[in-house]
Amino acid sequence: MVRDYVNGILSSDKFILSKTITLVESTLPKDIKLAQEVLDKVLPHTGNSLRIGITGAPGVGKSTFIEALGNWVTKQKLKLAVLTVDPSSQYSKGSILGDKTRMGKLSHNALAYIRPSAAGSVLGGVGQKTRESILLCEAAGYEVIFVETVGVGQSETVVHDMVDFFLLLLLPGAGDELQGIKKGILEMADLLAINKAEGENESNALKTKHDFEQAFRLFQKAESNWQPLIVTCSALTEMGIADIWDYIQQYKSLTQLNGYFNRRRQQQNLSWLHELVRYNLEKSFYQNATVAQALPAIEQEVLQGRQAAISAARQLIEISEPFKRNDPTR
Repeated sequence: MVRDYVNGILSSDKFILSKTITLVESTLPKDIKLAQEVLDKVLPHTGNSLRIGITGAPGVGKSTFIEALGNWVTKQKLKLAVLTVDPSSQYSKGSILGDKTRMGKLSHNALAYIRPSAAGSVLGGVGQKTRESILLCEAAGYEVIFVETVGVGQSETVVHDMVDFFLLLLLPGAGDELQGIKKGILEMADLLAINKAEGENESNALKTKHDFEQAFRLFQKAESNWQPLIVTCSALTEMGIADIWDYIQQYKSLTQLNGYFNRRRQQQNLSWLHELVRYNLEKSFYQNATVAQALPAIEQEVLQGRQAAISAARQLIEISEPFKRNDPTR
């Protein structure tokens, strides 16, 4: 079974790749174990792509932009994987997953692979298994990977910790809302692209570009020694798309030369490790039988104001094994 998955991925079989990503996204214990074995087997074949995060508020034209840039990338004879994340309903937990219909031309491109996933309850605009999906796409031979996020929000910056290049899309006129845009997102952006800069929007886009150039003068120099760029473009007319790809290549060359590219990848792997530890510890904690039995009553105590949250949390930890043996506050 493991061999079938591995052989399919290494032979760039899109059906097997999709099947494996579905396996990785599964929460069934038997699937989790199988997925880990597959990932261990394909790991030596990963790490050879350029990972690009693309984010922006809803309505900025992310899908149209990704299709335009993606078609340009495949014209360079490069294999492209697009991992898109759609917001999930907090009620039904479902997701529309309509990215393939919004990228009709790219979805039929033989050099492209589009995989939509639901965000679920994960913060950061990405799916729970986006990092694993990146590795699987790399093992399948995809040389460029786009990670499209749900949209700019308070926790959107999680995607920054799993890509090499972070691209923020803006609308003409966004300069008027500069104060409302999270500074953290701006500081992490390697390139700001002001989309829809066609027709009557062109002059407004140039004004927005000027506003952000002024704001960027206040930022400290990035560790990568790359000076973030602010450009105007139109995904609809493909104006500026080729230039954006050239800038991404310049960033890659610079950061590989000064060593930042590899250092960043290594740090991202460590961050991923600690994130998984936290996730699995929390999951194990709430699955603990003693905790599950005591939790409803303790929650009621907190809800009704009879117990402070801090003491309630301590009580839950104290009744949990193995957590109480290693509680540093004891």
